[in-house]
Amino acid sequence: MFRLSRLATTATIAAAFTLLVPTAASAGEPTLSDPRTVAHFSHSAGENPENIALEPDGSANVTLAFARQVVRVDEHGSTRLLSVLPEVPNPLTPIYRSAVVTGIVRAKDGTLYVNYATGTSETGIWRIGPHGGTPVQIAQLPTDSLPNGLALDEKLGVFYVADTARGLVWRVPLKGGTATIWAAGAALQPLSEIGRFPAGANGIKVHNGAVWVSNTDRQTLLRIPVRRDGVAGTIETRATGLAGIDDFAFTGQDDTALAALITVNEVALVRPNGTHSIVLTAPEGLSSPTAVAVFEKQDDKEKTETTEKQGKQEKQEKTVYVTSASYFSAVRDPNLLTARLENGED
Repeated sequence: MFRLSRLATTATIAAAFTLLVPTAASAGEPTLSDPRTVAHFSHSAGENPENIALEPDGSANVTLAFARQVVRVDEHGSTRLLSVLPEVPNPLTPIYRSAVVTGIVRAKDGTLYVNYATGTSETGIWRIGPHGGTPVQIAQLPTDSLPNGLALDEKLGVFYVADTARGLVWRVPLKGGTATIWAAGAALQPLSEIGRFPAGANGIKVHNGAVWVSNTDRQTLLRIPVRRDGVAGTIETRATGLAGIDDFAFTGQDDTALAALITVNEVALVRPNGTHSIVLTAPEGLSSPTAVAVFEKQDDKEKTETTEKQGKQEKQEKTVYVTSASYFSAVRDPNLLTARLENGED
């Protein structure tokens, strides 16, 4: 999540555009095609899509930040309300002063977990059943924290939470309990400039033996190795110049990622070497994009009849989902967009 303060000016946003210097796309790398908006939401009702967790059938579980809702959007764009986080009188959430539901993850058994920020004791991680229903808080975070991105490592049995206000990463047991600071340092901190929105650690993912974190203010994508004892290794900066980076997702087994650039209405393809190029823009439907998710589905029409013993593999199709919160657009259009992901190989 990222939202400009009332003190932000047009010049602030314009400056963000000048900081993004993308690299031209290279032949043979992943590309996006056929972008289309599959669902629209109401900005006036606080239905600002913030984060995504996908179902095995490709349905998208989406958090609607200021409506305090979690909804499920099927492949046809039909939306069903799953759960509503409890209303909190006089919320004191850092920066927003509003209660907001942010990151979401799905466990293998279908249970959903979301971050809820209120500035009160309700701040923390909440559990929602596979079919929705009443949410239950399983862990508290400090009232001055702003839990944003949420990642789950079921193998280790832990959550990782990106705290945008305090600029650090929390670690929480999967079964709930006490949150502890797992990673901290300047690389995760927001910039402290007068009159601007402080936005440090934002999106977060577990990938290839590490926890990856975006820092919106510093325009960076970071990698934090998970040591054998579970302790955080040294923070590595893997990409820079990602203006307004919010959440992100990896496209496959390597470290290629797609990142939502919220202030410039773009999605960037970030290569393992740190360079990036723009693959989606505002004319294709983006409106303050906040998160990306990648879904891989077996295409039955193109499925081969052979087995692995015959040395052939089944063809896979991937779909990219992008949430747009529409915080900055002149025409408010919070939405969920999909596009086809092609790996660039023959």
